[in-house]
Amino acid sequence: MAASTAVNGPARTKALADRLFEAGLGTMDLIGVYLGDRLGYYRALSGVKVGLTSGQLARRTSTDERYTREWLEQQAVTGILEVVAPSTYAQKRRYTLPAPHAEVLTSQDSLSYLAPLARQLMAAARQLPAVAKAYKTGGGVGWAKFGPEMRESQSDFNRPFFAHQLAKECLRSIPDIHVNLSRAGARVADIACGGGWSSIAIAQAYRNAKIDGYDLDEPSVRLARRNAKQAGVADRVTFYCADAASLAHARAYDLVIICEALHDLAQPVEVLAKMRRIAGSGGAVIVVDELVAGEFTAPGDALERYFYGWSISICLPDSMSHRPTAATGTVMRPATLRKYALAAGFKDTEVLPIKTDFFRFYRLQQ
Repeated sequence: MAASTAVNGPARTKALADRLFEAGLGTMDLIGVYLGDRLGYYRALSGVKVGLTSGQLARRTSTDERYTREWLEQQAVTGILEVVAPSTYAQKRRYTLPAPHAEVLTSQDSLSYLAPLARQLMAAARQLPAVAKAYKTGGGVGWAKFGPEMRESQSDFNRPFFAHQLAKECLRSIPDIHVNLSRAGARVADIACGGGWSSIAIAQAYRNAKIDGYDLDEPSVRLARRNAKQAGVADRVTFYCADAASLAHARAYDLVIICEALHDLAQPVEVLAKMRRIAGSGGAVIVVDELVAGEFTAPGDALERYFYGWSISICLPDSMSHRPTAATGTVMRPATLRKYALAAGFKDTEVLPIKTDFFRFYRLQQ
């Protein structure tokens, strides 16, 4: 065993060193994406077939030419941009954003849109000193501390899934829910609605339904109201700044849904109990949460790594900022949700046969 360890030791050391170096390169790519997204570089380059020089891009985005030139060179070297005229004179080089890359970086409704991920990670990084302190004290870092960039990027990141799949595909695949939401006067409660895109998507898919969105974060509610107005559904979607456990404006609903938020809540059992009560005698309760593995296994796959990354940096610190707290973390496995549901008075949980890249759909049985 000792000899085997000695033989494998250097190889394993190099493998981890190589992996972390590659992760560092990826981080640098995301820093570049953050700058390109925030400064409007990608949007200015999108669709310009002849390309732009650093001076032209700087003028279009009201930025400094020297900084812009360095960013363009970095983006070309890393393979995100292409050089149309690779002149030896740096200021004359022209750069383009290939259409497939533009979809990833500028198309807000595309399922491939990933620019918000860079914003999320940068917002998380700003709070790492506070998170590290919380690890020592057992305290937390609340959602509001991560700032508007985290709030808005989280909303933007989930928007394509909500717009394309949540209501148009996923809810439509559940026969009784689809029938009920198609009826005149149908009502939906969207719990912890954030920027409101889940509520908006349901309203757009079901023209007879009225949706009430609830969120405890007041800036998120203001953002949701703006989004609903711009989407043209503000007449059927109403947002309330309210604790999901109290729901001061509660009434009987045909569908009560919570999307990618239950694991964040300090008191998930109390919220689920309220969802059960307001669902009405024929109402359905749906929980959409992360597509984590059924059991803990190490090492895990890419999704497990992804979800645990958010858990150690944002979701658990946010939950720990409240007292009392269940301190669930991002990785809420099916057994954990079932335990919460039973404690809230549900008879059982059912994992629905709905396939998505990131989410699992649960139906809670009354």
